[in-house]
Amino acid sequence: MLVLGVGFAGVPMPIQDLARDDVVTATPDTSVQELAKQMAEENVGSIMITDGAQPKGIVTDRDLTTRVLAKGVDPTSMTGSDVMSTDLCQLNPEDGFYQAAKAMSEHGVRRLPVCNEENELVGIISADDMTELIAEESQHLASVIQAQRPPY
Repeated sequence: MLVLGVGFAGVPMPIQDLARDDVVTATPDTSVQELAKQMAEENVGSIMITDGAQPKGIVTDRDLTTRVLAKGVDPTSMTGSDVMSTDLCQLNPEDGFYQAAKAMSEHGVRRLPVCNEENELVGIISADDMTELIAEESQHLASVIQAQRPPY
C-alpha cells in the first residue's frame, strides 16, 4: 500500500510509478476532427502532440471547445499545431506526488507530461489520477479506523 506517493519506509514514490504510460499521442499535423475522434475512441480528455518521442504540446477537450467550437471555426481546416498549448509544464520521472500537485496548482493545469532526461515522453499524470489515488488511500485509512472502533 502506498500513501500519497510515499512508498514503504517513508521513501517518496517517484511519479513514474504513479503516472500512466499509455499516453495517447498525435502529430502536429493531425486534424482537429481526428483529434476529437481519437479522444472519443480512447476515452481521454487530452492528447499529447509529439515529434517522435518528444512532446511539443497538448490538446485538451477544453482546447477544442474554446479554440474551435466557441469561435465557430471549421474543424476540418485546423490541426493540432493550431490549437495545442505549447507552454508545457513537465515532470521528471523521479519527481513525487507533492511536486506534481504543486506544479498543477502553480501553472493552473490538470495534466502533466512526464519526460526523461532526453525530453522523451514516458508518461502522463492528471489531476483525476491523483484524486483517485487520494480517494483510494482514504478508503484504506477508513478501513483501518473501522476495524479498530467498537461496533455500534
